Amino acid sequence: MTDAAVADVMPVVLPDSPRELAGLIDAAITKLGSVSLGLASDTEVTATVETLERAWRRADGVNAALLVQVSDRNLWLGYATPRAWYSEYLRLGPGEARRREVVAEAIGVCTALTGQPLPPKREPLAVAVAAGTVSGEHVRVIEQVLDKIPHQADPREVAAAVTVLTEAAKAATPKDMNRLGQRILAHLDPDGTLTDDTDRHRRRSLHLGAQGADLMSKLCGYVTPQVRAKLEVLLDNWGKPGMNNPDDDDEHRITGPLALMTLDDTGPNHTTGPDGTATGHDTTVADARHQALIQARGRDTWTSAQRDHDALEAGLDWLLGHQALGKPDRIPAEVVITIDEHDLARRAGIGVTATGTMVPVGDLIHLAADATPWLAVFHHHTRSVLDFGRGRRLATKTQRLALFAAEPGCSKPGCGQPFSRTQAHHATRDYARGGSTDVTDMTGACGRHNRAVGTKPGQWETHVFSDGPHTGRTGWRRTGTDQPFRVNHTHDPRTYLHGTVFDPNQHDHDQAAGDDSGPPPGLADPPPDEPVMRRVNPQFGRRGGLSRRISTDAPRRRLRGHGLRWSALQVLPWPYAR
Repeated sequence: MTDAAVADVMPVVLPDSPRELAGLIDAAITKLGSVSLGLASDTEVTATVETLERAWRRADGVNAALLVQVSDRNLWLGYATPRAWYSEYLRLGPGEARRREVVAEAIGVCTALTGQPLPPKREPLAVAVAAGTVSGEHVRVIEQVLDKIPHQADPREVAAAVTVLTEAAKAATPKDMNRLGQRILAHLDPDGTLTDDTDRHRRRSLHLGAQGADLMSKLCGYVTPQVRAKLEVLLDNWGKPGMNNPDDDDEHRITGPLALMTLDDTGPNHTTGPDGTATGHDTTVADARHQALIQARGRDTWTSAQRDHDALEAGLDWLLGHQALGKPDRIPAEVVITIDEHDLARRAGIGVTATGTMVPVGDLIHLAADATPWLAVFHHHTRSVLDFGRGRRLATKTQRLALFAAEPGCSKPGCGQPFSRTQAHHATRDYARGGSTDVTDMTGACGRHNRAVGTKPGQWETHVFSDGPHTGRTGWRRTGTDQPFRVNHTHDPRTYLHGTVFDPNQHDHDQAAGDDSGPPPGLADPPPDEPVMRRVNPQFGRRGGLSRRISTDAPRRRLRGHGLRWSALQVLPWPYAR
């Protein structure tokens, strides 16, 4: 159905107010949702779908114009960027917010410093979106194609590529734009001579995807030739068959210096005779190493891709084990994992690292043999740490560990930054205004949200809850408003399960309610071979430290032979502390 046909059927006088027009759209969609579609004819249903799709595509253009206004008018104050405002305030998430930003940059009408409107960056695309023939997804994919064009390409050819892609988008899907884009790129730079270091550095990226249901993550990106050359050296040396095999026990696993040897080596410290052959004791050692490597190769049944994965893990173990990130007095310099005590006792569930990664308890227990355990004690199943303070402005590492146990990431609602990227924020009162550096008065906040707290309009204020279900947690709200303080549930979705049949703690809590004489079964006496905390000191002084003790009756193991430093942080409700 054409626009003229719609106007003939439904002549309507529309207002000029953007707000009133948006209200009419909302009312029309609400009414359409209540209409019985079963009574409509096939032709009417098809026409309705086509009309709505054209409207959605035009809405992408309107959203682009609105995003420009939100940016120019600074309506996003209190958030890091306009994209963050869309992501957090409108709850679109970072992916959709980024998509809208890309579309707005391509087809939005911006304003010059002189106040004059500037034409859209991709004018043909802007016209097509306004006509409802091209969608915002088309624009996003076309921008991806255009971003790959070398910066030395002729601007006239780039403009021609925009026109060709726009016309094709009117009859093709966004996926088809990628195929067409490859042909255009091959025409613009057939032999790759236009691509230089500027283009390569602009496109370099490494993205660690979110964890799936199996806790696996996808790693993808583009690396420069220099990074590829260095990575190939690591994979070629530590990813050879038989090396860093996870199936081998600690005694037979070939790691460290042995992983740098090939069957042609005679050992790193061999001596040679007049004829150039290895002699003496070093030859015997080299032969033993070669035999061990040959046997390890015979046991190795993994694919090349799996061995490369294990080689990368071994390299990271070596990096962390040799304090390449600095002395382990900062949380980002070592692996820190927090886990509920009852999950550790029943060997089920997951732990969470300071970077936000979920680790199965089985893997955690294997790692814990080389850990420094810390225990954070909370009050009656809340996030309220009993007490831990100091008289200086900067929080200690021990306090940071306690804050991590209470809040596994930035406490600002909607922020997904893990705890390793946060700062210790004085939530009750800023230190400069008489605030104390006590763990009960602090929380974790990423750098931009920590700086966003203040008394000016557009900034944020924080408050530590002293009662209710959020006791001990930090709430945020816009400064000068009477809005309720909100907490961040992004890092711990289990919050939404509390009190439901899916709450893993519900059964333990029910048992504890009927018997206050001691901890529930499974917490009183951990298995003797489990490297977990045995005793805690429930008294936390103002200048004291979190009690820590390494289990002495569990065998100590070196992770992959590299001495990886890390900490295991357990969360134990106060009534169960012993």
